[in-house]
Amino acid sequence: MPGVDDPLTLFQSWLEGARAEMGYDADAMVVATATPDGAPSARVVLLKGVDDRGLVFFTNYSSRKGSELERNPRAALLFYWHPLGRQVRVEGAVSRVDRAESEAYAHSRPRQSQLSALVSPQSEVVPDRAWLERRVEELAREHPEGDLPLREDWGGFRLTPDTWEFWENRDNRLHDRHRYSRADDGWRIERLAP
Repeated sequence: MPGVDDPLTLFQSWLEGARAEMGYDADAMVVATATPDGAPSARVVLLKGVDDRGLVFFTNYSSRKGSELERNPRAALLFYWHPLGRQVRVEGAVSRVDRAESEAYAHSRPRQSQLSALVSPQSEVVPDRAWLERRVEELAREHPEGDLPLREDWGGFRLTPDTWEFWENRDNRLHDRHRYSRADDGWRIERLAP
């Protein structure tokens, strides 16, 4: 890790290695949010984009995570790649991606996934699975072909990193940990005790 000045470059290298080893599962990350009074919540979602602007995932803005991020727009992400003995933690401010980016992603998904996202009142109580399946069937009949509409309360969030932490397994618990923190002239790099 020392010698890599840019955490995004290091992350992309590690992610590429994890994808080669683990496939689709490498994009799974834990997103931790908190209510304004500090009650934490965490769940696994998929990374759907990463560049110099930040890391992107999509959700229903009315879901628990969406509501918490609207009221407390900071989050922590955790990638854990067990086969490689690596994990990456990322913390920072979160904001909505623009509508065009959300629409482009939504329309790139398989049609059945689009239908499910469109009918699901994510995080709300529903009567049963049959209720959800009926709603998907009804919507599929209403829109037999072409682009599906995008819910107003569905889209992406982008986390803009303030800090990155890279952890790599080493023998005898002497793991390597390096934290990158935003500084005026780029990134401050510090080694942390395991």
